[in-house]
Amino acid sequence: MTANTNLIIRAVEPSDSAVLFELVQGLAEYEKLSHTVTGDVEKLHQHLFGSPKYIEAILAEIGGQAVGFAMFFHNYSSYLTKPGIYLEDIYIIPEYRQQGIGKALLIKVAQIAVERDCGRLEWNVLDWNVSAQEFYYRMGAEMIEDWRICRLNQENLIKLANN
Repeated sequence: MTANTNLIIRAVEPSDSAVLFELVQGLAEYEKLSHTVTGDVEKLHQHLFGSPKYIEAILAEIGGQAVGFAMFFHNYSSYLTKPGIYLEDIYIIPEYRQQGIGKALLIKVAQIAVERDCGRLEWNVLDWNVSAQEFYYRMGAEMIEDWRICRLNQENLIKLANN
């Protein structure tokens, strides 16, 4: 792995919404989940910069080109009585991998968490994505094997809410 000295990690700006959404679509394609992308640039922009603000994101750029991103939001630990950060997505365009960009993004999110006195940083990784799992282990993460993700999709969420 070679570090890229031209790398810039920065907070997204309102003018970045379209390129960020393109990267989200690239992530979905990589994860073989393109068919699940139903959002759009306008909603992403609103959730990043509107009120309330639901998410935050940082971009990785080389030579002015966005080559990766991390998207995150706050959660809370009642046990720690501290906020945390949930890393929703982290993605690097395939041809820019193995250059330290993912590590730089993860470090930046960790720095934000420390600055905000968060108790932890959490995220999910697909079971088939062994290279990502190995990368996260190298960064000091642990896999919590005895927990399972629970999810209500929009249809079932509406059904439950209407009970």
